[in-house]
Amino acid sequence: MSHLLEINNLCVDYVSPNGVARAVNNVSLTISPGETVGLAGESGCGKSTLAFAISRLHKAPALISEGEILYKGQDVLKMNDRQLRDFRWNDVSVVFQSAMNSLNPVITIGEQLTDVILAHRKVQYKQAHERAVELLKIVGIHGDRMSSFPHQLSGGMRQRVVIAVALALEPKLIIMDEPTTALDVVVEREILNELYELKNKFGFSILFISHDLSLMGEIADRIGVMYAGNLIELGEAKQVFGNPQHPYTKGLISSFPTIHGPKERLYGIPGNPVNLLNIPTGCNFQERCGVCTSVCKQQDPHLMRADNGSLVSCHLV
Repeated sequence: MSHLLEINNLCVDYVSPNGVARAVNNVSLTISPGETVGLAGESGCGKSTLAFAISRLHKAPALISEGEILYKGQDVLKMNDRQLRDFRWNDVSVVFQSAMNSLNPVITIGEQLTDVILAHRKVQYKQAHERAVELLKIVGIHGDRMSSFPHQLSGGMRQRVVIAVALALEPKLIIMDEPTTALDVVVEREILNELYELKNKFGFSILFISHDLSLMGEIADRIGVMYAGNLIELGEAKQVFGNPQHPYTKGLISSFPTIHGPKERLYGIPGNPVNLLNIPTGCNFQERCGVCTSVCKQQDPHLMRADNGSLVSCHLV
């Protein structure tokens, strides 16, 4: 099967007066049609930076310095302004991290939905309005809410509206950046179940970004784990979640409580994330790793095939 999206050796830098911080370092990732790929890691690891790079939404001081992003074989980084405008939302859409910040607070949700359709489709306003009502119904919101402002909706409803905007032009790939952050677990479950039903109905692919590996283990086909801008583990969801190989991945999983089974002590990851302006020689995780060896402090690890079939960037594998 040919890949819908192919990222090869992508590097994204942030240029500051104090130096250059590499937020994404030689990351390679593929997404196939209809596939859900999860991208996990703590804050500042480069997840959102990678997501923004796919749609070229970065602004200064961010800079895509190396690599290529291929969508159906076409390099996104070489698209001109017209091609990029057609690419965004038609082919790839984004559900941003905070729904309230994504919606315009002084415009009704109906206007915001119709604006998206009118900006990308040559249709009359009446057709765009009817499509907007249909989109709201698809995500479980009554059409009467077309005249509501974002502040008049609950957090879960606002998140559904953002998903409706992302679905407006029926893209083949939806990037979801922490789509359930700040929602309670009941609403989170409802939205994820609804999202999966929509995925099965329309056949789009999903890049699901979160720090919650336990949540990702339920919905993703494959999971990638990032740390300090590097992709350190990538494999089938059941392998990464059930049999993690990298010490950082093990630490992420052991920091979440289990609902079923005996209660066990939780173990967090000691220390703080590495300073991207002062990257150490060798493995970036060495200062926080309980099994670090002398080799880890001297040589950079590279992705290698582990016994469970996952790709892991660790000298101990």
